[in-house]
Amino acid sequence: MHPGQIATVRRFNRLATQRAGALEGRFLGRDRPLGESRVLFEIGREGASLRHLRSTLGLDSGYLSRLVQALVAKGLARLEPGAEDERVRQARLTRSGLAELDEINRRSDEAAKAILTRLSEGNRSRLAAGMEEVHLLLTAAGVEFREVGSTSPAAKWCLSRYFEELARRFDTGFDPERSVAARPSEFSPPNGVFLVAEVDGRTVGSGCVTRVGPRIGYIKRMWLDESLRGLGLGRRLLAALERAAEGLGCFVVRLETNSALHQAIQLYKNSGYEEVDAFNDEVYAHHWFEKGLG
Repeated sequence: MHPGQIATVRRFNRLATQRAGALEGRFLGRDRPLGESRVLFEIGREGASLRHLRSTLGLDSGYLSRLVQALVAKGLARLEPGAEDERVRQARLTRSGLAELDEINRRSDEAAKAILTRLSEGNRSRLAAGMEEVHLLLTAAGVEFREVGSTSPAAKWCLSRYFEELARRFDTGFDPERSVAARPSEFSPPNGVFLVAEVDGRTVGSGCVTRVGPRIGYIKRMWLDESLRGLGLGRRLLAALERAAEGLGCFVVRLETNSALHQAIQLYKNSGYEEVDAFNDEVYAHHWFEKGLG
């Protein structure tokens, strides 16, 4: 990694925190620091569970609890048992909290306008476009991979999105029951692994691998949310699945794909996969690939 890139990121972070008012003890001129204001914003009008707040904001339980308790002490929020699980506490804004949410939203808009009004129209567009790009890249940088059960809600949700996309993109549509390795049990320990990609409390991708023969792994169901494609996450997900295959004792990994998935084909070729003869009877496949693991 180039030292100049590290210096650039640090310089940007210093300026961004200053312009956003993160260094001030009274964020946006209100009686609280940035951390409390952000938690108030994330609770929002619908309320939020503490579990959701921890996941979304990436905070440890102790620190989040102190921030929420500070809002409760100021009469801006209250805690109550969850509707579906009483063990999962729910935070909701009081009437005063809702009024404060409206006020910080108004002040945040005014702070953003103050920055934009000092720029020409052309530079406003440049700044907005640059911020959108930075937001997208920071989101991609925050993606992490986690092993889940192949029948977990996260796995089922990703598979449903994946199947919906294939049905749109394949000329003949897509029926998962006709596809090879359609059973979730094939991607469960000790013979398989199901990974999901997550960022800021959202599930944004998945993939799975199973052992199909002596030292042979089979990768299946790779999917990423369309908003995060083109950022190198597909390569990261593929590499994570290859590491999982190694953990299953595999020396070789195989996969197949449909000719309609042009980006996937290019990803596999760029990642060291070689096209081989068909090794299964996957009805939706046009290309079969294989790669030796180091």
